[in-house]
Amino acid sequence: MGATLRALRALVLLAGFYVFGLLLLAAILGVDVSLALAGLRGPGLVELYVLSALVAAPIVQGFLMLRTPHGEDPVGLEVSDADEPALWRTVRELADAVGTRAPNRIVLTGEVGAAVSERSRFLGMLPGPRALHLGLPLVQGLSEAQLRSVLAHELGHYAHADTRLAGITVRGRTQVLRTIARFEERADRTADRERARLREKSERAVAEGEQGTDVAPGRAGVTYRTMAKVYGLYARFYFWATLAGARRQEFAADAAAARITGRDATVSALREIPGLSAAHGFYLDRYATLGLAADLLPPRGEVFGGFDRMLAARELELASMRAGLPADAASRYDAHPPVQERVRRIEALAPDGRTDEGKGAASGLLAGMDRTLADLEDVVLSDTVRSLPRAAGWQELLDASMDARLRSADSPVHRALAMYTQAPPTLGALLKVIEDGRLWKLARRLPLSEQAAAAQGRAFREFARPALLAGVKAMALAELSAESRLTWKFSWSEPAAPRVLPLPGGSEPDVEAAVKAAVADIPDTAALRALLAPVPSAATSPDAPDSPDSPDLPDAPDLPDAPDSPAAGTAG
Repeated sequence: MGATLRALRALVLLAGFYVFGLLLLAAILGVDVSLALAGLRGPGLVELYVLSALVAAPIVQGFLMLRTPHGEDPVGLEVSDADEPALWRTVRELADAVGTRAPNRIVLTGEVGAAVSERSRFLGMLPGPRALHLGLPLVQGLSEAQLRSVLAHELGHYAHADTRLAGITVRGRTQVLRTIARFEERADRTADRERARLREKSERAVAEGEQGTDVAPGRAGVTYRTMAKVYGLYARFYFWATLAGARRQEFAADAAAARITGRDATVSALREIPGLSAAHGFYLDRYATLGLAADLLPPRGEVFGGFDRMLAARELELASMRAGLPADAASRYDAHPPVQERVRRIEALAPDGRTDEGKGAASGLLAGMDRTLADLEDVVLSDTVRSLPRAAGWQELLDASMDARLRSADSPVHRALAMYTQAPPTLGALLKVIEDGRLWKLARRLPLSEQAAAAQGRAFREFARPALLAGVKAMALAELSAESRLTWKFSWSEPAAPRVLPLPGGSEPDVEAAVKAAVADIPDTAALRALLAPVPSAATSPDAPDSPDSPDLPDAPDLPDAPDSPAAGTAG
């Protein structure tokens, strides 16, 4: 399909969004008028008008999004030819090989992926300024040959006028998806309000000694969800009409990359990126944002820089992820074909003998990686986040984070204990409840399923025990942390593990065993009390009074752990 026909199709589909919305508004108005003429009056009519206005608002908001805001380009660090001469030289060489004009700007981002854009004019018929957005995690995780393949793929979109005509198509997709998202957000807010109301009602009932009620929100938000489904019908049609062409463009860009940078480099890049995407999401969740609980940032440059070390430590896990490629697209309407299909097509090409090219790390294309990592933080992180103090190292970041998390718990056991004792939920209060033989009465105050609530005896204890184990362990760890008797082992390859300092006499404490004994069918708190007994030190007399109970404590999270499965992230 030629550029003119593609532009016309995109324009018709965009106009269809407005026609579809006008028809829905007309239907809403028609219902209101019909019911008013049928005799509906008073509060019922007012409620109908209010509901109609709330439902119509997201539709009207969708109309007002006449263009995708410029600010929605990926946030990143723009680098000039003087900043990164090797990268710019590589991009220009690849653009010449593809047969297209090089981008006017190169912007480094903090995401796993690469993309090209063009501010075209006159429905995409006239070219405009071009930009290449390159994710720094790709530079950290790919070889030079693999990165060249990714860049050639993106530049291939320029050569086929994909970027010039993408503006109209993407605008239509964005408007439909935003309208659906607004309806779903309103439905979620409505359901959350109803859930909070029911939870408050249930907690009041439990505090009065009655059985808690179900907190499911029922049909709250159903009107908004229905409208989201209606718009979903047009979204499916819109994506169906544009999907085949978008995927053909991806296959053509893959073929251009294989022709210019080599078949093997293109295949290996496609295999590498899903694992990198999963690993990067895991890194952000478990490492880069680790210190936010303590209002602390990693050392400067390490918010993105630590990804390198995690990749090196988890190389075996990444190797296993390369073998299992996603067989399906990220979603049924994803413009990128399934990675498995893309790899199959490239591997079907004849060998080109270019297996030894670009073996070095892609980071060699950047003049100063450490400086770039630090500068990227200044651009990507918000002012509020950048104002946080920095840890001296990752070990300090872990220790501070875990201490903060252990001091801010709100587990089911904490809430049940507070309601049961009408006092702050401390470990001392919990141990007293256990020693008084009231543990299983306390357990009745936990959130329970219908099956658990109806259970008796041993069956009930088995239902309640997991929550009790987690809550008691969290309180015990927090108490130890407050007494500076708990340390954490930082690792790039394994979960962060707590270690309790030895007891007097040098014996190794066993927190798990002590907690299990405290919530056994016949509870025994002796081991837990011995574990938590104050340890005399040079600065503390053996006769000093016990320290006060620590504040609420959270479950100590498993930090960090390996990604479970690769995400279907791809460049392009």
